[in-house]
Amino acid sequence: MPLPGRPTPSNWITRWAGQLPPGARVLDLACGNGRHLRWLAAHGFQATGIDRDTTALTDLAGQAEILQGDLEAGPWPLAGRQFEAVVVTHYLWRPRWAELMACVAPGGWLLYETFSCHQALIGKPSRPDFLLQPGELLARCLGWQIVAYEDGFLAQPDRFVQRIAAVRPGGPAPGVPARHPLPFSQLSQG
Repeated sequence: MPLPGRPTPSNWITRWAGQLPPGARVLDLACGNGRHLRWLAAHGFQATGIDRDTTALTDLAGQAEILQGDLEAGPWPLAGRQFEAVVVTHYLWRPRWAELMACVAPGGWLLYETFSCHQALIGKPSRPDFLLQPGELLARCLGWQIVAYEDGFLAQPDRFVQRIAAVRPGGPAPGVPARHPLPFSQLSQG
């Protein structure tokens, strides 16, 4: 449940974060005002958030690791660090894809949700640099286990998004496929 006056975390992130083991190390990349970072810390994850401006995160001292860093300029501020999950929402900076993907530990999750190119038809962001092309997240996760992927329209607020839940190869049991339960479906099984 979100705190009063705080934005609600994405249901995509909260849904798939449930696959993580208790206490997992989770990075919220470009965490902004910390809506996911707060949720992750409140649910017992070892949460790390990084953003260029961390002033909205001061209340999280002692609950999460807060890093101030520019993800788009200078050296990669997370070199050599890996997490059981990396969360990215409403952020896209293609020149750092390789470093972002390297932050996901073998067997770890990438939970990503951001705007697709169709967003430009209804509002901001509208610059192509900040919008995913059709199937772009799938292409970026080639060779990973795609557990879930969506590309479409969400309402309230209206937006076009792509989102993916993908697992990096090389988990604890090589050669044995991991079992990642899919959410309950209300469709009858016949």
